[in-house]
Amino acid sequence: MNLQEIFNNALKKKSPDELVATSKKSELKKTLNVFDLIVIGIGAVVGTGIFAIIGAAITGSAESAGAGHAVVISMILAGISCVIPALCYSEIAAMIPVAGSAYTYTYATMGEFMAWMVGWILMLEYAIGNITVASAWSGYFIHFLKNFKDILPDFVLNIPLWLKYDYRAIVEMCDKYGWDIHDKIPYLFGHIPIAINLPAAAIVLLLTILLVRGVKESTKVASIMVGVNLFMIISFIIIGAFFVKPENWNPFLPAIDPLQGILMGAFTIFFAYIGFDAISTAAEETEKPQRDLPIAIISTLIICTILYICVAMVLTGLVPIGQIDSQAPLAHAIKFIGKGWLDWFSYLISVGALCALTTVLLVYQLGTTRILYAISRDRFLPKSWRLIHKKYKTPHVMTWISGIAVIVCGLFMNLKISADLCIYGTFTSFIIICIALLILRKTDPERPRPFKVPYCPWFPVAGIIICLILIIFSLKTLKTSSTYFIYWLIAGILIYTLYGYRQKRLEERKIITK
Repeated sequence: MNLQEIFNNALKKKSPDELVATSKKSELKKTLNVFDLIVIGIGAVVGTGIFAIIGAAITGSAESAGAGHAVVISMILAGISCVIPALCYSEIAAMIPVAGSAYTYTYATMGEFMAWMVGWILMLEYAIGNITVASAWSGYFIHFLKNFKDILPDFVLNIPLWLKYDYRAIVEMCDKYGWDIHDKIPYLFGHIPIAINLPAAAIVLLLTILLVRGVKESTKVASIMVGVNLFMIISFIIIGAFFVKPENWNPFLPAIDPLQGILMGAFTIFFAYIGFDAISTAAEETEKPQRDLPIAIISTLIICTILYICVAMVLTGLVPIGQIDSQAPLAHAIKFIGKGWLDWFSYLISVGALCALTTVLLVYQLGTTRILYAISRDRFLPKSWRLIHKKYKTPHVMTWISGIAVIVCGLFMNLKISADLCIYGTFTSFIIICIALLILRKTDPERPRPFKVPYCPWFPVAGIIICLILIIFSLKTLKTSSTYFIYWLIAGILIYTLYGYRQKRLEERKIITK
């Protein structure tokens, strides 16, 4: 095979008609309505930002400055950076209602190789991002258990470090407090450290089982948890508003390098927004995708942005910046008020946080599975991976593979780096989706579009520029995660070159032979 043939194969596209025809043969059940899709969107977006990320965006980290009270500006900037890609997603999803999200849309516009790379990058957004969310869930779960110290046995309340943190986290804690790591972690054969975040692994395992049972059943569970989550958030906004001290908002801008603080705050809070595109991954399981996908995507973004801004204003008005808890900011803020009769509400917030993060985990796992299913269906991955369960009509093999991968990677991945990698992956996929829209407007202008992005091409171009600015700015600050992102891209190229390309050609020959 010569280089020209390899190049041509790498640029092979699938027409929108071919993609839609393939989706019509799908064995996945069409059971989702617009309400289900909005639940998926809110479940993916609203939980992590409010219960885990907002504190870090306000206070900053060792590598980056925090936004302080100006986190509201950071949220608006992050929201704007999502609006344009969300509109682009809405237009393309309504045109091509097929599982696979940006991967599928890239296949229709830029060809086989770029589609594979986008699919590989989406794994950062979902599978790797799930590691961070699972860790946050574990922290809230352990904090919640401490409320029952008079009921639960001591071995449950005081779980050993090696059963509630990953190895890297324990190493950092030992360095910080001067502990001997051999006193904190058991070693197999005297050399292999044993550390597993048991609560995180358990919740991922349970959600994997739920997803195998069916997406509609999973959505019903998510609906209950989203309802609890929204009730807690709205209650926090209403109750907290009575105790806000306006003097806490001064000075509004960070004292040191306000531009860097606001931009890095936007980069951090962006992790909270990712996942709304998970709605498009469920296109083949939606009853009326052309109508419902755009409504769900845009509604999710509007609802979540309003909630984020309200929570940020109340939180920074309740607690001085230097005393905000980055791990459990809302529960700590209620306790900070100092009203004993409100202690019960801080416990309820922990319940809301667990519900919210559980929903995020569920949606991320759903997104991971459906993208891998689309990639496998295009013959880049083994045929056995795309098998559909005879009874539940779900890609059960793929669901188990993605669940186990999250559990295993959670044993050794640095959680802060995994969050940053997730953000890099999302920004990149957003840039790709804006480019894909511009290409489709040029190459397929007559195709029916139930929803159209206004002011095209200016809106998509603006979306590309905003995402590029935030990526370039963060590359200068987050050295470790940006290096890992480059390694991830190289790994994706190698997998395609050494396996995916060959697997695709073998499958094509089998089809021709038949």
